[in-house]
Amino acid sequence: MPAEGGAQNEAWIARGTKALLGNYKPLPVVLVGGEGARVKDADGNSYIDFVGGIAVSALGHNHPALVRAIMEQAGKILHTANVVWNEPAIALAEKLVARSFGDRVFFCNSGAEAVEAMIKLARKVFHDRGEGRFEIISFEKSFHGRTLGALTCTGQEKYRVGFEPLLPGVRNVPYGDIGALEQAMTERTAAVLLEPILGEGGVVVPPSGFLKAVRDITQKHGCLMLLDEVQSGVGRTGTLWGYEHEGVAPDAMSLAKGLGGGLPIGAMVTTEALGQHLGFGTHGSTFGGNPVACAAGGVVIDVVSDPTFLARVRQLSEHLMTRLAQLAKQHRKVVVDVRGRGLWAGIELNVDCSPLPRRALQSGLLLNAIGGRVLRVAPPLVIDKGTLDAGIAVIDQLLSELVSEPTRA
Repeated sequence: MPAEGGAQNEAWIARGTKALLGNYKPLPVVLVGGEGARVKDADGNSYIDFVGGIAVSALGHNHPALVRAIMEQAGKILHTANVVWNEPAIALAEKLVARSFGDRVFFCNSGAEAVEAMIKLARKVFHDRGEGRFEIISFEKSFHGRTLGALTCTGQEKYRVGFEPLLPGVRNVPYGDIGALEQAMTERTAAVLLEPILGEGGVVVPPSGFLKAVRDITQKHGCLMLLDEVQSGVGRTGTLWGYEHEGVAPDAMSLAKGLGGGLPIGAMVTTEALGQHLGFGTHGSTFGGNPVACAAGGVVIDVVSDPTFLARVRQLSEHLMTRLAQLAKQHRKVVVDVRGRGLWAGIELNVDCSPLPRRALQSGLLLNAIGGRVLRVAPPLVIDKGTLDAGIAVIDQLLSELVSEPTRA
C-alpha cells in the first residue's frame, strides 16, 4: 500500500510548487511511468489508473504500437507547420473521414481549440450566407474549454467568474430539456452546441432520444448542430463516437483527449459543404496537424475503431455499471446516483467527495472528483476486468468509510 508522500515525490512537488502557477491542485504524487492501466510514482509506488489523464489515455500507458509510432516519427521530423503538407496529418484525416460522418478535418492542439473552430465555423457560415445569424445555444452544466469562446459556451458559472465580458450571443438552457431548447431558438440562432454526455458536469447521460430531438430542432430552424466529443469520442462510450448511440449525424464535432493517446491534439470534423466556409486564411494553428501527434492519433484510431475492441469496451462497461449499481445499493446512505456509458461513469454522493481521491491514493487507486459531489471513473480502455474490479473494491472501501463516519451515522 503506498505511503503518504515519499522523499522523491515530496522533493519534486516542492520544486513544482515554487515554479508553476497555482491554478491546479494536483494530488500529492508525481507520476514517472506506467504500463497498461497502472501508473508508478517517483517513489516506486504503483496505482490503478481510474483517471486516464482525464479520459485521454485510451490505449493506456506504454502501449507498444503507440510508443513505436511516436518514436519512429520523432526520428523523421518533429514539426513542419502548415505551410507544407505532412504525411501523418493526411493519413489521420483520411481515417477520421472514413470512420465518421465528416468529409473535412481541421487539426489543432486541444479540445478548447476544436470548439473554438466550431464556433468560428458557425458564424462564418451564416456570415457568408448573409443571414446575420451569430447566436450559440449551449447547455447548463456543460464544459467546452477554457479559451474565451469555449468558456462563454460552458454552462457553469464558476469557470466564467472574473473573465467577463464574455462572447456576446451565447445562451444556456437546461441539459436534456427539449422544450427549453425550442423556446430559446430565434432567427439569430446559428448553432446548438452540446456534449453527447456531460463530462465535467458529472457524467450526465441525457434522456433517450435527446440527440435526435436536438438534430430535428436544428434542421427545423436551419441552424447547425455542433457536438463536443472531446471526452465522449474515440471509443469512450463503447462506440467510436458518442453520437452513434442515437444514429444521428451532427454538422461538426470537436475531438481531442483520447485522439492522441497522450499527446496533445485536437480536431474539428465537418462536412464538405460547411468546410468550404473556412477557406484559405480564415483559421489556423501553428502546431495543428503536428506529425508526431498525428502519427500517434493514427494508431489510436486504428486500435479503437476495431469492432472487437469496441465490443470489449461495451462488455467491460456492462460489468462496471453492474458493480457500481451494487455499490449504490450497498451504500445508499451516501450514494445518490451512478450513471455513465462505456468506460465512463459518475458516482454522485450526497456529501463532499473532494477528499476521497487523496484517500484513494493510500489504497493504490488514482481517482478524481468533479463538482465536489461526483467521483469520475474513466480508466484506459485497455483495462482488464481484474484491474477494474480491484479499483472498484477501493471505491467500495472508501464509501464504507464514509458511511461509518460519525456525521453519516
